[in-house]
Amino acid sequence: MGYTVALGLPALRARIARMYGERHGVDVNPERVVVTPGSSGAFILSFTALFDTGARVGIGAPGYPSYRQILKALDLCPVDIPAREEARYQLQPADLMGQKLDGLLMASPSNPTGTMLSRDELAALMGWAESEGAAFISDEIYHGIEYEARAVTALEVSDTCHVINSFSKYYSMTGWRVGWMVVPEAQVRAVERIAQNMFICPPHAAQVAALAAMDCETELQENLAQYAKNRQMMLEGLPKAGFDRIAPPDGAFYVYADVSDWTDDSVSFAKEVLEKAGVAVTPGLDFDPIRGAQTLRFSYARATADIEEGLARLTAFMAGRDRRTNRKG
Repeated sequence: MGYTVALGLPALRARIARMYGERHGVDVNPERVVVTPGSSGAFILSFTALFDTGARVGIGAPGYPSYRQILKALDLCPVDIPAREEARYQLQPADLMGQKLDGLLMASPSNPTGTMLSRDELAALMGWAESEGAAFISDEIYHGIEYEARAVTALEVSDTCHVINSFSKYYSMTGWRVGWMVVPEAQVRAVERIAQNMFICPPHAAQVAALAAMDCETELQENLAQYAKNRQMMLEGLPKAGFDRIAPPDGAFYVYADVSDWTDDSVSFAKEVLEKAGVAVTPGLDFDPIRGAQTLRFSYARATADIEEGLARLTAFMAGRDRRTNRKG
């Protein structure tokens, strides 16, 4: 098929820009849209364009593990900032007081929690970053997978941020390796030069498929309805199994649970669940190096029958267990 231009197919860039108007009421110039090799490519481009060696970039904990690893690989310094359980594991400006950061990266909906920031909360964080002279990066990869409220894009607040998204989640194109970012007009050329040298272009065939996927609204909404049904089952079934310290997810397809009533070793606990119940859960240490020994992430991105079976197995596995009386924290 040949290479496309480094910034992506013009038709796809225009369609992505149009989506922001349709979904969020934001007028985005297609020239600000950069199609990338998945969201991972977008993070590499964003971090490389924005920061010099040794820059300190704040990330909320719990958060997506690859943020930390990509930053380290680029000789940048990830700064884990604990998000409070009572704030539904989303950072607030008060959590940032005293931090000296060159950048702040936020995700809404978040992986692993599925919780979202309101417009006011997002604006407050972006205001803090602006006042500190820190770049703001918004990870919006789970936008579209929302339940009781609409996710807010950072572009509704300001044009000075970097926004990163992907076709992997809402558009169900996992593995096609096509994502995008929206950057300020003054930074497009810098991002383009880096993209030309690092990637040449995103996969051509994947871009063609992505353009078609954006108009498959009937199928996309059917998927969303399936996620919503699975979510409700999880919110009802997990507490019955004993996992009742959870932040109900606003979006994505995860539930993050405090399991300190049951263990101080989430890795061993997850291994036991896998071996004895045949259910795969993710230890919180992947997302929070400090507190993750007492948390687990549950995913419900499967068929409803699988979720039903998994909950039944978890309930049977937990039956008869006594909560720990020497719980820490």
